[in-house]
Amino acid sequence: MTVATIWVVVEPSNGSLTTTSLELLSHARTLSAAVAAITWGENGAQVASVAGEYGATTLYDVGALNGSLPGVPVASAIAALVAAHGAPDAILVPTSYDGRDIAGRLSARLDRPVLTNVTGLSDEGGLVTEHPVFGGTQTVKARFTGDGPGIVVVRAKSFVAEPSGGVGAAVVAAPVGDLGSEAGAMITKSHVEERTGPKLEEAAVVVSGGRGLGEADKYALIEEAAKLLHGAAGASRAIVDAGWVPYSHQVGQTGKTVKPTVYIACGISGATQHMVGMKGSKNIVAINKDPDAPIFQIADFGVVGDVHKVLPALIAALKARG
Repeated sequence: MTVATIWVVVEPSNGSLTTTSLELLSHARTLSAAVAAITWGENGAQVASVAGEYGATTLYDVGALNGSLPGVPVASAIAALVAAHGAPDAILVPTSYDGRDIAGRLSARLDRPVLTNVTGLSDEGGLVTEHPVFGGTQTVKARFTGDGPGIVVVRAKSFVAEPSGGVGAAVVAAPVGDLGSEAGAMITKSHVEERTGPKLEEAAVVVSGGRGLGEADKYALIEEAAKLLHGAAGASRAIVDAGWVPYSHQVGQTGKTVKPTVYIACGISGATQHMVGMKGSKNIVAINKDPDAPIFQIADFGVVGDVHKVLPALIAALKARG
């Protein structure tokens, strides 16, 4: 291995770590024998156990943020770690609201560029990143030059989260330091999205609806089918922009990336932006009345028909099955 050290920013979630964080740790250990994790929150010891299980030997713990947004204190703590311990070859960051905030602020503090929208990482005499361009139709490779760590923001579902069987990571405090006026923004209230069933980005089955549904009320068919299949309901950007469903349902380049076992696209023509977010699904089923819809080019099973007739028939069959 020519990549000596990798640090991974891992996001806490209900006493554990987000799925994307586990994906990054799993892949990092295939590139380097020295993987460290960086996190924050009040469950450092518990998170250390999970981080170790997925390949980290050290957990740098920023600690409780006391109502602050993570971007400023976490970036400050990482910059201090670089000054104290030397720079790793790369710092991997999940593509999330907090992750992008941390990466941007860290870039300014270290005066190092950021490579974003990364879907592949390999060791080719140094760390090489892969980026889909032109709506995912082409892939380009890049690498960092100059001194200092490469800051890499990686998209969800780019890698597989696999435990290594390792022991808990050693916890090392990561002091934030004096933030001055930067620490002025505080979280005053949090709202948890109401949902039933699995998270969209973690569901084994996803049923998504698009403009072909015709009107907002018809999205209820998508939700019903997803519930019967014990899956999650998704949506194309077109109906999110139209206000039919919340942004949290959007699948695509500017929404969520999903890789379920089964993805059912209902009334979705298959714009490149949408297909980037779901084309990695194991089995893709497309329902569209237009036989020339681009979605059929990547579908494993296609139904050329009116979604208003096909979906009710599918729902009825699922109910009959019990």
